Amino acid sequence: MQIRVLGSAAGGGFPQWNCNCLNCSGVRQGSINAQMRTQSSIIIGNGSPDWALINASPDVLTQIKQTPVLQPARQMRDSGIAAVVLMDAQVDHVTGLMMLRERNSPLPIYATQQVFDDLTTGLPLVKTLSHYCTVDQRLIRPDQENFSIPELAGIAFKPITLSSKAPPYSPHRHDPHPGDNIGLLVTDVASGKKAFYAPGLGMIEPQVEQAMREADVLLVDGTFWTDDEMISMGLSSKRAIDMGHLAQSGPGGMIEALASYSTKRRILIHINNTNPILREDSPQALQLKALGIEVAYDGMHIEI
Repeated sequence: MQIRVLGSAAGGGFPQWNCNCLNCSGVRQGSINAQMRTQSSIIIGNGSPDWALINASPDVLTQIKQTPVLQPARQMRDSGIAAVVLMDAQVDHVTGLMMLRERNSPLPIYATQQVFDDLTTGLPLVKTLSHYCTVDQRLIRPDQENFSIPELAGIAFKPITLSSKAPPYSPHRHDPHPGDNIGLLVTDVASGKKAFYAPGLGMIEPQVEQAMREADVLLVDGTFWTDDEMISMGLSSKRAIDMGHLAQSGPGGMIEALASYSTKRRILIHINNTNPILREDSPQALQLKALGIEVAYDGMHIEI
């Protein structure tokens, strides 16, 4: 099983278009040791030309340009993207679907009923795409054991229910349902090796802990370093936990949660533009390195 990181940043990317924080201004000017990043998305493959796109970010066209295996190679109109799996209906995970509208066959999308509902009502992308390639809706049940994608033989996907809010435009924004947000435990059936992917993770619940114990690779939420990061910088009145993200530092933070899994490969993804770990020589980044915790970057390749 192969995993490639298309985008490793949180919503807005890095640098964020309208942000003049130390990180964003520094990476634009080349005055800090950091690299630009697009908005979070990965692809998963089995060695064939077909890949599953996990979340379709607004940067998907840039990501395809930077990833040769996704580019047309077999016929006049072609794509290495065999299907899309949506983990939620957040804007930074779904609006890239519009960039795939020229597909010459229905676009297979795997998602929960809650996500399809939101993409039919609050943000009607499914209806919009019906005027172009159309959508082949493939339902994920939050409680199902596994689902498979026909083009990716030998790979099993298990949805892991996460506690999180639906998007701001959702009719049930303040009435959470199982399936609003999922993680994925992905298994290479032949080897038994597993990866757990959860770019938005606000709480280590029992089902999450179980998935983390089973996985060989953990690719998890790296959005904020501190819970009050956005507040202390004067950029928001919300804490990380209010936005559904477990900060890395502090009691009960992601670093503490990952300490129990030191024998596994541990990678942080979905990194906000304000997070000091983006500066590769910052004390925070060096602390992660000393602990053996990696920071995802665009183009990162993981083989399991």
